[in-house]
Amino acid sequence: MNIISTLLADDTLQADFWTKFLPPFRWVLFAIIILCAISIIITVLMQSNDSNNGIDAVMGKQESYYSQNKGSSRDGKLKLVTIIMSSIALVCTILYFVTELINKA
Repeated sequence: MNIISTLLADDTLQADFWTKFLPPFRWVLFAIIILCAISIIITVLMQSNDSNNGIDAVMGKQESYYSQNKGSSRDGKLKLVTIIMSSIALVCTILYFVTELINKA
């Protein structure tokens, strides 16, 4: 019991862990951010252009069967992938900068 508490209280062991663990972890986070950014660019470019949505709302046009079931179409899947990749990139970016704050402390 005394040995475990001594090891846990040892600052050199804790500092050694952070100096060996943080740099590779930050590189992995950075790679994930880059891959997510590339996939976001590709999925946004693959989506079709919906420039009539604002005009249709003003004119009072009814939604078609296609627009009601848009979530199961190709554009709906691309939109879902875009949202997921954006969320992953956001979380990884926050973790990246939090690890920078931990590294400086």
